[in-house]
Amino acid sequence: MSGRTRSEDDAVSEPRAPSIDPGQPGRSDPPTLELALVKYADRPDRCTIHPPDATGVERMSTWISVDRDLVVDAESMR
Repeated sequence: MSGRTRSEDDAVSEPRAPSIDPGQPGRSDPPTLELALVKYADRPDRCTIHPPDATGVERMSTWISVDRDLVVDAESMR
C-alpha cells in the first residue's frame, strides 16, 4: 500500500483567519485615497486614484487610472 496513514499524534490543522499586520489597514480601517480628475473634450474623463501622502517613485507605482463613469461611491456598493 502506498500513501501516508494518519496516526493519533498527527495534528489536525484548523483553518485560520489571515493575520493582519498592525501597520496595515484592515476592514475597519480602510485606506485613505485621493482622486484626481482629468477632463477631456474628445474622450471620457479619467480619474487617477492614489494615496495622498505618496511622493516620487512610490506615488508613480501606487496609482490606478480609470474612466470617470466607472467610479462609484464605496458606500453605495455595500
